Amino acid sequence: MNSSDTHIAVAEVLMDIEASMRDLQLWQSQPPPARALASVQPFAIDTLTFTQWLQFIFIPKLHQLLGQGDNLPVNSAIAPMAEEYFRALSIPADSLIMQLRRMDQLLSR
Repeated sequence: MNSSDTHIAVAEVLMDIEASMRDLQLWQSQPPPARALASVQPFAIDTLTFTQWLQFIFIPKLHQLLGQGDNLPVNSAIAPMAEEYFRALSIPADSLIMQLRRMDQLLSR
């Protein structure tokens, strides 16, 4: 898959991730406070939930990279984090986890 094809596939998966989050009613209409978004911890674990990190940090960052035509990350392991997060909450997030696995595969080329 060439760079252009990867960018298109990543954009499609981002839309699917958002749709899955909306279906699960995990999409928030208001962002968290700016200080919560400024965390330097992996997944902003100290200030955000996993789904907030997806919505307010991960998805916008990838959209920014796609929009600027920048290189995408070359390694991703988001699905295992999602599996742990949702297992503890008993939320039926199989579709969302599947989309995150697709993203991991696209980015870990």
